[in-house]
Amino acid sequence: MSGEQDIEAKYQAPLPPVVAQPTIANPGPLGLCGFALTTLVLSLHNASAGMPAGSPNNVVVGLAFFYGGLVQLLAGMWEFRTGNTFGATAFSSYGGFWLSYAIMFIPGANIREAYEGHPGALEHSLGIYLTAWAIFTALMLIACHRSSVAMIALFFFLTVTFILLAAADFHGNAGAKVAGGAFGVITAVIAWYNALAGLLTKESSYFTLPTGRLS
Repeated sequence: MSGEQDIEAKYQAPLPPVVAQPTIANPGPLGLCGFALTTLVLSLHNASAGMPAGSPNNVVVGLAFFYGGLVQLLAGMWEFRTGNTFGATAFSSYGGFWLSYAIMFIPGANIREAYEGHPGALEHSLGIYLTAWAIFTALMLIACHRSSVAMIALFFFLTVTFILLAAADFHGNAGAKVAGGAFGVITAVIAWYNALAGLLTKESSYFTLPTGRLS
């Protein structure tokens, strides 16, 4: 008899409350915008767009610290929350890239000052630095081969950009730097296109942008 009572009590017990999972926004467009805008500003300087070759590009430092750096790093952390390993790795890494680039311009860091008295050493070190980022970007290009045509194009042009800029520093070639700036501008435009495609969802827009999904 007690067994039947236990069964009745079990089925009469109130069901546990259903807790709604919090909605997580897509951090991808934010990270892409931070990357695109900072890349565009630096690339226009590298391409000597409307300014003499070798003009200062320190205006990009603030962007590299806060928009391309901090904001993109935060977007990478939020991508971890969404479960997107690729996005988290990409945004966090390129956020770190922009932060590491910006700190080179801070006098207190003594990075550029350490090369004084060593002609050509800074350019060679920057060539190594950019080559390492070209290798990392090539790995990301391989990793995104099943994502979309637009994303593959982004990492392809970014890889070429790093290679050209590295070559410019290794060989002191102004033409390679201008070409790297031009490819950087194309990279920034593609990044903005990917960002806009992520913003124009079926729920929030009357139209969407094709990205050539491959998966």
